[in-house]
Amino acid sequence: MTASLESLGDEAFVSLTTFRRSGEPVSTPVWVARDGDTLVVTTPAETGKVKRIRNSGRVELRPCTRRGKVADDAVALQGHAVIVAGNAADRATEKIKKKYGLEYRILQVLEPLIARGRKERVILSITTG
Repeated sequence: MTASLESLGDEAFVSLTTFRRSGEPVSTPVWVARDGDTLVVTTPAETGKVKRIRNSGRVELRPCTRRGKVADDAVALQGHAVIVAGNAADRATEKIKKKYGLEYRILQVLEPLIARGRKERVILSITTG
């Protein structure tokens, strides 16, 4: 794992940039955790970022605030994201639960209320290089 990947895995929030078919970037702040030599992210299955990753796994990552503010001098880490399932997804979910603890549990309670029903979540696995 590169130092950049390690440091991003330690961040509370990371700006995940995915790309539309036109090449236009779309950035979203996400929770991130390390799982071996990859970074993992959880997100509702029907989000735009999931659709864009299905078209092209190309992503960029930068540290950010909870609201998605990226420092002017933040360097983007280029990566490739895939949607994972099965044991890999279960393991990644546990990594995220462990890192975010109570905050994750609160999300699990509030998200269905805000979104008018529980939404299926997926795990994105991100590698670099």
